[in-house]
Amino acid sequence: EVQLQASGGGLVQAGGSLRLSCKASGFTFDEYAVGWFRQAPGKEREGVSCTSAADGNTYYADSVKGRFTISSDNAKNTMYLQMNSLTPDDTAVYYCAANLWDGNRMDTATMYHYWGQGTEVTVSS
Repeated sequence: EVQLQASGGGLVQAGGSLRLSCKASGFTFDEYAVGWFRQAPGKEREGVSCTSAADGNTYYADSVKGRFTISSDNAKNTMYLQMNSLTPDDTAVYYCAANLWDGNRMDTATMYHYWGQGTEVTVSS
């Protein structure tokens, strides 16, 4: 059974950093695409970053390029999202997601079947 558990959210001042973690079980990163999504109040869920170990490609939304970094630790079966230079616009609930890689860039929420429970990030100005 695939399970994801996100953690690491919190309150941070603008310009600060946070690292989100997502503990995975029931699959290996070699065969799955994994991603981070976020949903701000009153807005649709949007893709932040995704990656697939099978082809080594990584995608970032324009709004986070150069500030966020997605990574994974196979030994710990954990994926991470390092977030730097945070702004109030980054305030949202962040979700990790996983799905068997289908050979394409998996950067939209509808491509993912498995989801973590979400961790809240609040950036104060």
